[in-house]
This record gives sequence, structure tokens and C-alpha cells, in this order.
Amino acid sequence: MSDTMYDAVVVGAGMAGLTSAAYLSRAGKKVLLIEKNDEVGGLVNSFSRNGFRFDAGVRALEDAGIIRPMMKDLGIELETVPSPVSLGIEGEILNIEGLESLDGYRELLKRFYPGSGGEIDALIKIIRKIMKHMDVLYGIENPMFKDLRRDWNFLFGTLLPWFPRFLSTVGKINRMQYPVEDRLESLLSNPSLRDIVSQHFFQNTPTFFALSYFSLYLDYFYFKGGVGKLSEALRDKILERGGEVRTGTKVTEVSPADLTVTDDKGGLYSYRSLVWASDLKTLYGMIEPDALPPGIRAEFEDKKAEILAAGTSESVFTLFLEVDEPLESFRKIAHGHFFYTPSRRGLGRTHRSELADLLKNFDRIEKTELHSWLDRFTALNTYEISVPGLKDETMVPPGKTGVIVSFLAEYELFKKVEEAGLLGEFVSGLEDRVIRVLSESVYPMLKDRGLEKFSFSPLSIRARIASSGGSIVGWRFRKDLPVVHEIQAAARSVRTPLPSVYQAGQWAYSPAGVPMSILTGKLAADAVLKGK
Repeated sequence: MSDTMYDAVVVGAGMAGLTSAAYLSRAGKKVLLIEKNDEVGGLVNSFSRNGFRFDAGVRALEDAGIIRPMMKDLGIELETVPSPVSLGIEGEILNIEGLESLDGYRELLKRFYPGSGGEIDALIKIIRKIMKHMDVLYGIENPMFKDLRRDWNFLFGTLLPWFPRFLSTVGKINRMQYPVEDRLESLLSNPSLRDIVSQHFFQNTPTFFALSYFSLYLDYFYFKGGVGKLSEALRDKILERGGEVRTGTKVTEVSPADLTVTDDKGGLYSYRSLVWASDLKTLYGMIEPDALPPGIRAEFEDKKAEILAAGTSESVFTLFLEVDEPLESFRKIAHGHFFYTPSRRGLGRTHRSELADLLKNFDRIEKTELHSWLDRFTALNTYEISVPGLKDETMVPPGKTGVIVSFLAEYELFKKVEEAGLLGEFVSGLEDRVIRVLSESVYPMLKDRGLEKFSFSPLSIRARIASSGGSIVGWRFRKDLPVVHEIQAAARSVRTPLPSVYQAGQWAYSPAGVPMSILTGKLAADAVLKGK
């Protein structure tokens, strides 16, 4: 039991929590950061195994005018390298080297879908337009990480001239918030082509953010030693400035009336402000409205009902491979960040309607039906593949290669498989199918040169980062999102109906991502410091 009063307790040491705690400790506040895992970073984390170093969540980072300014503002210096991207369909692979590669992408699509030439031209035209919007949106260092009272050159020379363009661009972005599937259906008549363009996006991703992918590909970068280096650096900054970081500790109770937090070891911590940078369903689920003052009870009850009823986004399945093959063999095929689709057919009904039927009738289906669905799902999917050693050769033992393969997966399916007592068999079969598909198409060396394999399922993600539904980006994209999803309203995203409680991270703003987690973490810290 602790009798210490903290200026701020921050729950969750992902990027949002780390950012909040770093800024609060820099401001001289007495800060405690609590994290349920033994390591910090959440989905921005790297780990070692058998001499290989892997990234547990994100494979590379997009600056978005946020990450590098935050690092500069906090005095964090890390070595970075580019993380170039390749795109592949069946036997054709396009290495993206710059803006001119968009023309190569157009021709690649036309070769596979020769009857859709005009529609592909229209798609590329929209992507180019969105890329121009992205240039405005992320074209300057985010002013949240600048001292505008002292940096007059930035204020008058950069920010003020940029601001009218930003407002105009935001209006155009907000008019493209409808689901990308709807836009592509009106644009592309070939369903396979629609799948190839969109099947690696989360369902109902807003059109603007989905079709901005080519801009993101041009801007990806990587930290030497793995993406987790950023999380470690933020943790070190917190400790350097007198903040406390308590890992391996799970928060079990929050009492807004008493301004206290309780952990699973019996620790009790008093706070003046609380920053919740973890799963919002967990926070709202553990607080009983009857314990709140009458003045905020009704508002909290409404928000609690909204939060608990909201759907979470799809999760991912990630396969890690240790391969007895030199990096050069993989370098000849594609870059170290690779989006690959082994079949031009696309998933079609396999990932959506067939999966919905499978889940609805799971108790009645035969194992052979499940295996048949898995065969189609793995053969037609799109895979995000990362080869960390192609970005940093120190990530692997000499003469060997680590490979990370990810794809969208439904938490509910894995939950039902687990309840049926089939999880081990199911996961092993899924791993083997992915290896077979890739070894028979783009990476033949995976068939005979594999050393070890292991995987993270949506259930693993749920257990590790306490994320509802194993979600990695927060909420399922719908019109009735329970959080802020307009860029111009981002500052409101950290507010809650609870006194002295702020929210940050992937659950606080949608669409989520590492830059927005950092930004909401900074916004939450600023709100604490201003006492709002």
C-alpha cells in the first residue's frame, strides 16, 4: 500500500502512456506509469529469441510530422534507416522507390486486370489527389511539439502560411470519411481488383486513410535495433526526470471519487490527475456509476453504455520464422517491408460473408469445413511481410534471416476455436498453411530452410496488451464511433466525463496509429498541466 500522492498516474505504457509520462515528468510533476507487462511499448516493442530480433507489433513507423518532432523536443536521439516497401501479386513484384513508382503500380494492376484499364487510371488519379492532401496534412512538424512562444520563425514562417491550406485540406478529408469498400465498389467493377486494392485494410476503413497508403509507403522508416528502441528511449527519459515506471503491474480498480488507483498486488495510489492510456472498455467496465457524484453520474452512464456497446476492430495473426538462409536470398526478391498477395483472385466472400456464416454456425460445422475455409483464406489473402535484417543486419545471426508475416484475423473465430478445445491444432495448421502458400509462391526457401516458427494470435494480443477483441487499432470503423474521429477536433479526444481523468492512445481517437497515440498522449499531458 502506498501513501504517496502523485500529480499524475498514467495507466498503460504504450506509446500514448509513455509520451504522457515523459512530458509530465519533464514538467517536474511527480508521475507514476503503470504497465501490466514486464516490458514497455505495447505494439511498439522488439524482442530477442535464439539470436534473432523481432518486432512484436508495428513493422515500421510513419513520421506524420509527429514522431521526429516529439523525439527532438524530448532530446531523444536514435539512429534510423529507411524502410522501403515492395508490392507483389503472384510472380510480379514492384519495389517502390519514389513517387514515380505509382506509375509502375498502375501498370502492374493493368497487367493482372487488363479489362479494367480506365478504372485503374481513375483509382490512381484519386490516390494522387490524396497524396497531395497528405503532403499538406503531414507537411510540417506538428506544432504541438514546438514552443511557439520562442520559435517565431516556425510560427510566422511555417505555421501561419500553412494553416489555411490545412483547413481547406481537412474539409476535403472529412468528405472522404465513408468506407473504402463503398468507394471502390462505385469505382472498380472487377471484384477481384477491389480485393487486391483493399483486402489488407481493416473493414470500413475511411476512404481517405485507406487510399493514402502509397504516401505512407514512401515515408516508412525504422529504428536500428528495432522499433522498440523508441519505447525504451521514452522510458529512459521518464526515469531520468524522476518519474516512476512500474511494470508487471495490473490496475484492478479506479476510484474517481477518491482519486485512487489500486493494482493487483494490493498497491493503492492517490492521484491529482489520471491518464488512462489503455483499453477504454476496461476502464468504463470497472467503474460503477453509483460511486460517482450525482452531477456527473448521468453523463458517465451514457458514455459507459456507448463505450461498452461499441465494436472493436479486427485483430491480426502474426507468424514469426527463423530461417537458415542468408539475407541476400530475400534481398533479391523484395524489400524488407513487403505486401504480397499470392493470387489475383482476391479473398472475395471468404473473409467476410463466409467467415460470418462460419461463426454463426460454428457449433455445427465439421472440422473438414473449417480446414477447407482455412485453405481458401490463406491462399487468397494479402500478407504484410517484414524482414528486419534487410533494414538492420544486426537483427539476425550471420547467414540467417528472420521473417514476420501478418494478416487480418477475427478474434471471435479464435475464441470459438479455443472454446472447442482446438486452438493448438488450429494455430499449427494455420502456420503450416501460410508457410506452404509463401514457399510455393514468393519464398521457396521457406519450405526446407526453416529452423523455428511461432506465432501471436488475436488471443495472444488480447492477453498481452489487454486490448478488447485483440484489436490493434481500437474501434471498428462505424458512423457511431464512441470517440473523436475528426482531425480538427483531436484536442477533445482526451476528455472523459470523469473528474481529473483523461484518455489517450489507440482507443481515444479513430483512425488510430502510432503518431496519433503519441499526439493524444501529448494532448493528455497538456490537459493535466493546464488543469483542464
